[in-house]
Amino acid sequence: QVQLVESGGGLVQAGGSLRLSCAASGRTFSRPAMGWFRQAPGKEREFVAAIRWTGGSSYYADSVQGRFTISRDNAKNTVYLQMNSLKSEDTAVYYCAAQRSGYYYYPPDSRAVYDAWGQGTQVTVSS
Repeated sequence: QVQLVESGGGLVQAGGSLRLSCAASGRTFSRPAMGWFRQAPGKEREFVAAIRWTGGSSYYADSVQGRFTISRDNAKNTVYLQMNSLKSEDTAVYYCAAQRSGYYYYPPDSRAVYDAWGQGTQVTVSS
C-alpha cells in the first residue's frame, strides 16, 4: 500500500503563488507516476499534472500549462506542485495520487489509472 499526505495549501491573492507537497510512504517503488488532481465545489475532480518517478517527464492540463510546475524528489519520495499566477478558478481541494503499480499509463490524466489518494489540501485564491 501507498500512503500520501499533502501539505502547503492555503489562502492566496490572485496572481500569487503556492507550493504544494505530497509525501509518499509505503510501496512507492512499484508506482510509475504521481499525479495532482483538484476538485472545486459542485464540480468533478479534474486532472492537473503528473510526473514519472523515473526520468521525470511531466504532463499538464491545458488550464495550468505554463503556470504550474510539477517536480519530484526521489530521495524524499515527495512530489511538489509549484503554482504561480494563481487565478480564482484555481480554487479547489488539491489531491495527490499514485498511479497503479506496473506500466506507466499514458496519457496520465484519467482518474481511473490512480488507485491511491491523499486526503487533500485546500487552495483558495481570492480575487
